[in-house]
Amino acid sequence: MDAIDQVVMNSRLHYLGMAARTVQPLLRLAVLACMDARVDVAGLLGLRPGDAHVIRNAGGRATTDAMHALAVSQAILGTREVMVLHHTECAMGRFTQPELAGRISAATGHPFTGELGCFADPIQAVLEDVERLRAYSGLVHRDKIRGFMYDLEANTVSEIARH
Repeated sequence: MDAIDQVVMNSRLHYLGMAARTVQPLLRLAVLACMDARVDVAGLLGLRPGDAHVIRNAGGRATTDAMHALAVSQAILGTREVMVLHHTECAMGRFTQPELAGRISAATGHPFTGELGCFADPIQAVLEDVERLRAYSGLVHRDKIRGFMYDLEANTVSEIARH
């Protein structure tokens, strides 16, 4: 059975109950996190369906698409806080932009020129994303944007703040 068929079958067993009736996230929180399958954002943060919006991409970076999703989250769906959540051992920190673009090009047989958000310093990457979001005029609420690092090995979440 294909993975897609398996998850569609799983969806038939899933019931959201009251969470399906609430459009506005109960915690009024949006989380920007990495798409890494090792990071279970809901489990890690104790989120239940209906609690928060979770926006995921490679590296948990404040890309244009992520910022647009956060703008909708705040202006239309009522969130007020943003948590930027990066993690240790992230592929976006282990490879350079040219290395990843080269691998994508080799795999697809087509040139890849998109920006991927690679970084050399994971702490600096969190700070950059927080600052980029705070400067983004598309967000209604920019006063409660905070950055965190999830240590996969230690299973700890630590706040990253500019000193």
